[in-house]
Amino acid sequence: MSITEAEDGEGEGSVSACSDEPLLPCPHNVLSLIRQRKSEKMPDIQLGTHTVKSHGTQVARFHMHDWFVGRDMMTDLRYPLKSNTVPFWAVPLIGILLPFAIIIGIYVKRKNVYDLHNAVLGLLFSVLITGVLTDAIKDAVGRPRPDFFWRCFPDGKAVYDNITTNVICHGDNSVIKEGHKSFPSGHSSWSFAGLGFLSWYLAGKLKAFDRRGHVAKLCIVFLPLLCASLIAISRVDDYWHHWQDVFAGGFLGLVIASFCYLQFFPPPYDVDGWFPHAYLHAMADSRHNDQPAANTLQSRPSEIETVYVSSEGQDGIHLRDTSSILDSMEAGRRQ
Repeated sequence: MSITEAEDGEGEGSVSACSDEPLLPCPHNVLSLIRQRKSEKMPDIQLGTHTVKSHGTQVARFHMHDWFVGRDMMTDLRYPLKSNTVPFWAVPLIGILLPFAIIIGIYVKRKNVYDLHNAVLGLLFSVLITGVLTDAIKDAVGRPRPDFFWRCFPDGKAVYDNITTNVICHGDNSVIKEGHKSFPSGHSSWSFAGLGFLSWYLAGKLKAFDRRGHVAKLCIVFLPLLCASLIAISRVDDYWHHWQDVFAGGFLGLVIASFCYLQFFPPPYDVDGWFPHAYLHAMADSRHNDQPAANTLQSRPSEIETVYVSSEGQDGIHLRDTSSILDSMEAGRRQ
């Protein structure tokens, strides 16, 4: 029975039509369900109406801590304002000049200018790239330091906006600006960039991974990393950085140091890990240039033959020319 017939039928005809085929859905009930759903009003979905004017304030208030320093954030930013355990001027001395001095010492002992050039170049690349990236991220993120409260309110009297609850700082502008450079830690990134490169360099020179199990070599290799770690920990202890800032800075410096070292040197576990890539290429080119000359000398026929002859009862050594050209000329004269 078709749906049209079920719609035209009334009363008992419709009931009988449904009772004839009990296993199939009743067309009358299906049509009733369709009419019911059509009569229901679907909710209107409006797209593209969430503008800055209509919802900007709501979104800004929800993400207030991502954009501004407010009253609620000050709970974790009330640490005391302390001086630096490791001053700023000491970081280049430890992270750059110390590795440079060790590289110079190895050059004096080994006398390999290729090693000196590539080691100094890799060290400078490591610290310079790390410094640029660190400063760029600091300015982009602008995370407040743990002691930001006392930078913003040196007298301890907090002032907040009545509407947005943002801080209204009345401290020194340079101190406040420096207080927004917490992430990542510059001390940590520079230390791990320079001393991390030094660890790679020492691992290659000491052949720390030669599969002989000399633990003393690993102690020397990890010593620069320990020094960098202590510098990073001091930043948390001085309340200049959060632990996340120190971790991110150290990771950034160590990764860049690894890339810069492997750019100029083979891995320390390599058979030629002691030498830089440039030296290995120079030696390969030298062997390649010397090989044709050696082959030429080996392929030339011997023109002088040493023979033992007996002359007047005395043994002596005479030299006889065995050149093929001279032999042919001599045979021509005899003919």
